[in-house]
Amino acid sequence: MKVIVIGCNHAGTWAAKTLAGNPDCTVTAYDRNDNISFLACGIALWVGGVVKDPKGLFYADPAGLQSEGIDVHMGCEVTHIDWANKTITVKELKTGKESTDTYDKLILAAGSWPVTPPIEGLKAEGTEYGLKKGIFFSKLYQQGQDIINEIAKPEVKRVMVVGAGYIGVELVEAFKNHGKEVLLVESMPRVMANYFDKEITDEAEKRIRDAGVEMHLGETVRKFEGADRVERVVTDKGAYDVDMVIMSVGFRPNSELYKDYLETLPNGAIVVDNTMQTSRDKDVYAIGDCASVYSTASAKHEYIALATNAVRMGIVAASNILGKHVEYCGTQGSNAICVFGYNMASTGWSEETAKAKGLAVASHFVRDAERPEFMPTYEDVLVKIVYEKESRRLVGAQIASKHNHSEAIHAFSLAIQNGMTVDQFALSDFFFLPHYNKPLSWMTMVAYTAP
Repeated sequence: MKVIVIGCNHAGTWAAKTLAGNPDCTVTAYDRNDNISFLACGIALWVGGVVKDPKGLFYADPAGLQSEGIDVHMGCEVTHIDWANKTITVKELKTGKESTDTYDKLILAAGSWPVTPPIEGLKAEGTEYGLKKGIFFSKLYQQGQDIINEIAKPEVKRVMVVGAGYIGVELVEAFKNHGKEVLLVESMPRVMANYFDKEITDEAEKRIRDAGVEMHLGETVRKFEGADRVERVVTDKGAYDVDMVIMSVGFRPNSELYKDYLETLPNGAIVVDNTMQTSRDKDVYAIGDCASVYSTASAKHEYIALATNAVRMGIVAASNILGKHVEYCGTQGSNAICVFGYNMASTGWSEETAKAKGLAVASHFVRDAERPEFMPTYEDVLVKIVYEKESRRLVGAQIASKHNHSEAIHAFSLAIQNGMTVDQFALSDFFFLPHYNKPLSWMTMVAYTAP
């Protein structure tokens, strides 16, 4: 059996590694890039100087995959798939040479690309990523290097980040580490509004402002001005002189290869079952950022592009191709971030997002000491849970504290995955010791006192 993997970052790498070594299977991987397994979530740490050597942001390389028996072709773009005849057309980017290859099973790990809004002055002909000079994306290793090279220039003093999701918020801190004047523009009224509710984002925004970042929330970019490179950004509420801009407004699936054949969500993410098999072709599997995943919070397939999901999806797809029946257990979209020393984590849906998805939910928020007040030191923890009104099933949780309690989000994630109710979670068995928590800790207190 011959398996072709298209795309070899997190999802594709783990699919190929899972397939490798099986005597009944040959594996060929194609990727248009010249590197694999880059942890894009580490770009801000690299840009900010926390990570000195970017080599640590890679956990695999083409030579390593080759040594496992995987036929790896880097710098090669798959331009066409003949679904009926199970062939692909491949273009070698350096030479332009085209060739064809055949498969028995196909794994699509085409990934995603930063959203490019239809903003006047954003695009430019002849540049590597089609953006006006001085404007950057933050996803690939090469883009991280471009950003680092740019901020090293003494004339770059004012940097604007467009988009206050995780990447945008992390980057403003990275640029402050370089002593830059930083502006953060977000069309939504809060930072990280897709992950946290107002009780939590208020605390994050205070720390961002205290760090000297100029925030413009509820403000939409309308135009980028400048002849050869960006010099000014015009929004619906003002205009700002800048020397550099980072676009960080989300990602979309790379859907060009399959959009006219496979079933997709409205945004282009491929619909798959819990084995990662596509709905319209039993010999085609889809994984990573180009595919949907089953959300246990909303009990339907959603687009949740995270490296953790991609890795698990790759393993599941490969296992099923090898004849092992392995089902994806669902995702809660668990994530965490440190915002100027303030630790935040979330899982499932925020209250605002859950309501936007049509769920009838209630919520409960608690601010509590992390351990007994008789201890010499302690910090407050903010915790919020979101649950269905009728069933009281947990669908989301958020944590924030100066001390790092982010790993506690795993307990809430497992509770959502297993369909626990607020009342069941309230009586869950968590240890107690004054060094660490209270007899009824903040984790269980938020559930125990939920109305």
